Amino acid sequence: MALLLSPIFFIILLSLYVSPSFYAHPSKETAAETLSAVASNGGGEWVLLQKSIGVSAMHMQLLKNNRVIIFDRINIGPSNLTLPEDKKYCLNYTIHNKPELLIDCTAHSVSYDVASNTFRPLVVRTDPWCSSGSVDPTGTLIQAGGYGTGSRGVRTVPPCDDDTCDWTEHQQDSLAENRWYASSQILPDGRVIVVGGRKAFTYEFYPKTNDRPSDKYFLKFLVETYDQREENNLYPFLHLLPDGNLFLFANNRSILLDYANNRQGLKLFLIFSELQFFTSININIQMVIKEFPVMPGGVKRNYPSTGSSVLLPLKINGLGLPEAEVLICGGAELGAFSLTDGKSDKKKVFKGASSTCGRIKVTDPDPKWAMETLPMPRVMPDMLLLPTGDVIIINGASNGTAGWEDATNPVLNPVLYRTYENKPESRFTVLTPSEIPRMYHSSAVLLPDGRILVGGSNTHERYSFRRTFPTDLSLEAYIPPYLGHTFHTLRPTSLSVESRSKTVSYGQNFMVKFRLDVRTDDSSKFSLAIVTPSFTTHSFAMNQRMVVLEIVRLKHLNSRYRKPSDKYDYMIVARGPPKNTVAPPGYYMLFLVHAGIPGQATWVNVE
Repeated sequence: MALLLSPIFFIILLSLYVSPSFYAHPSKETAAETLSAVASNGGGEWVLLQKSIGVSAMHMQLLKNNRVIIFDRINIGPSNLTLPEDKKYCLNYTIHNKPELLIDCTAHSVSYDVASNTFRPLVVRTDPWCSSGSVDPTGTLIQAGGYGTGSRGVRTVPPCDDDTCDWTEHQQDSLAENRWYASSQILPDGRVIVVGGRKAFTYEFYPKTNDRPSDKYFLKFLVETYDQREENNLYPFLHLLPDGNLFLFANNRSILLDYANNRQGLKLFLIFSELQFFTSININIQMVIKEFPVMPGGVKRNYPSTGSSVLLPLKINGLGLPEAEVLICGGAELGAFSLTDGKSDKKKVFKGASSTCGRIKVTDPDPKWAMETLPMPRVMPDMLLLPTGDVIIINGASNGTAGWEDATNPVLNPVLYRTYENKPESRFTVLTPSEIPRMYHSSAVLLPDGRILVGGSNTHERYSFRRTFPTDLSLEAYIPPYLGHTFHTLRPTSLSVESRSKTVSYGQNFMVKFRLDVRTDDSSKFSLAIVTPSFTTHSFAMNQRMVVLEIVRLKHLNSRYRKPSDKYDYMIVARGPPKNTVAPPGYYMLFLVHAGIPGQATWVNVE
């Protein structure tokens, strides 16, 4: 049996052993108030938090201590942030085999404190350029792969409140294959699955509890979705579905993968015709349950024709498994990358990006893509779930693709996608623009207060501040309309979880106390959702997940001695997610939303 892997080699397989509603919608009056606020404040606000943090925010991960770990790469020359003497660590390297030896004693990673709006340098020793990440059940960032010295590396950063945490390099736990432009997803058992990467048509697990260190699993789908000279299957979109299987999208195709039942004992003989060498490796093979319909339109959605993807909120209703829908937006046509990459500026042609989105209910027996139209074309967008269950589409460009100098015409306006709006043509709203282009190597994450932290943009091989789209080292926050003062009377405050160590147990009831300026007996105006902190890079928020919990009861707690000026006290009894395939164990932001207005999240441990 022969499989075509790329134009330069082939494989001989020698042996083989065997939108239902999110919650009850707010009243028409509340919806009208929200739309009015969008109009009155221009669709949200932008605030510059830091003019420079010294590094470009190529990768970002929020941890449960409300610090955001930010990093770019270590082989591009010095950053603009010097390491303190007690952390001084110098790297010696050359760039593209140039004779000049660089001695780099600067930081290429920072820890950003959300509450104080301050940052401190971190020390990363192996190159995490274009890598992936997940947060394990203890709240520790598990960062996998990268380039060169970091391509098989695993690095971790634990959460700590005393600002002593830093990167730890786990050389002894190296990956089985180079993972550059790979994706990661946390699994129900607490392991991380790492999929794909450049010239890596496999996946593997970390930690390797039962696998040998060399174990990896061949995935034919990654071969089939590889476009010659462009790839278009890097940073594949991964979403863990409620039944525990993995939705995997690359290029314009998608499959349902049963990663838990991999078949063993496949030996591959590889012949690289252009490189003129022959080798054999022991490898395992995957179980593909089904392939979904090809996404219509012929648009390529993965790097470098970069779009974005999000698993829409999972709504719990009883003890059964929730339905699951995936939304994918933006990208570029085949050939767009070839028109820009590796050419001089005068010869580059920046083809228009795609203005389409596709939405599919992957849990349907016969799922179909429903196509929708963005207000403007977009490549390299970031898509983040908001506490309300809506999606914000932010960053990117309207022409070109991902890559150095490969895009133009930045899209400065975020777009709000209303997940639960029945009419597709009414789902999109254009929001207030930023003044800072956020193009290649920019990123964004949701914060516990409901803001969006945005940073990065380095469209150049090295830091360059005099180009049309200069390297950007700033951090800014987008403040959605729901945080406007107009809604302060509707906003829940003083949220507290009445359980041991703020634990939410599978299938068990727990209590949440909060305060409101208004009195209400209508529990349908509330939603309670747990949201994972995403690892965001290259327009994909890995591990992003929102689970809308079932509210069992709403109760007033006020006594007869309450003063007219006092807030009203409430308690909600809610039920935890049914199982770990719906919500993998770990730390989540718990958001309470009243009449479409979220309060400050509190962290809970789901187990």
